[in-house]
Amino acid sequence: MNIWNTTSDFILLGLFNYTKAHLFLFVVVLTIAFTSLMGNALMIFLIQQDIRLHTPMYFLLSQLSLMDMMLVFTIVPKMAANYLTGKKSISPAGCGLQIFFFLTMGGGECFLLAVMSYDRYVAVCHPLRYPILMNWKLCLRMTMGSWFLGAADGLMQAVATLSFPFCDAHEINHFFCEAPTLIHLACADTFAFEYVMYSCCVLMILVPFSLILISYSFILAAVLQMHSKEARKKTFATCSLHLSVVGLFYGAAIFTYMQPRSYRPANSDKVVSAFYTIFTPLLNPLIYSMRNTEVKGILRKCMGQCAALSHD
Repeated sequence: MNIWNTTSDFILLGLFNYTKAHLFLFVVVLTIAFTSLMGNALMIFLIQQDIRLHTPMYFLLSQLSLMDMMLVFTIVPKMAANYLTGKKSISPAGCGLQIFFFLTMGGGECFLLAVMSYDRYVAVCHPLRYPILMNWKLCLRMTMGSWFLGAADGLMQAVATLSFPFCDAHEINHFFCEAPTLIHLACADTFAFEYVMYSCCVLMILVPFSLILISYSFILAAVLQMHSKEARKKTFATCSLHLSVVGLFYGAAIFTYMQPRSYRPANSDKVVSAFYTIFTPLLNPLIYSMRNTEVKGILRKCMGQCAALSHD
């Protein structure tokens, strides 16, 4: 097979074709993405607006919303532009930037979700020691660490992936540039890189996921010892919703990055990737935040203020 000129563009085959059914799905995806952006932006606004929400827990929620917004901005505008214009090309530089920002947000979110589970563990299991065990200094350090580890992984994979020579089959069967899919086009032995990428995934995915499971195990044990039936029911409901989002996000990531390519059905990567790049960012503000009594109260207050201003 011929070596392909790496200064030429890649071709993204996309998520949809031009049938009526796929056009409808495209509109649905755009609606979900727009709703996700509005929900996360509203979450950040509400947290910044009210001093009662200036706590480590809500600061972490605002960082999660910021990561989700940037994740959607990284993927959806290019996907929509390619579909609407019919021009499906993306430059190597653009492809590298997509890989970098996607992994920065995705990897950072893996660690941030673990930090959030620790925050909930301390709040439920050690409420009196919460100001000590989850102080602002520690919260900021763990948040900055999440961003840094995600960015380091994104930079490493973007540079390493684009350093390979690519074959003349330069069509990417995906709707954005993702390292595991792009590496299939390489005209070189990628075993060593794939081994390193797999090792990174153990660090970026399995370690935070294990910490989340451990934290929620302690939370569950504490909940079972609660005397109030109402408190147990409320905490169970909240934890089960949190774990559902965690399961969707980490399950999709494990499927994409840790399963051997020979075991993955054709086109399955695109469907799975859509879950954690488009749908999960919509669920996060709904489950983590909008079900929160304090957040809903502040939202009603802001809406009341806006209504009063409109009548003036």
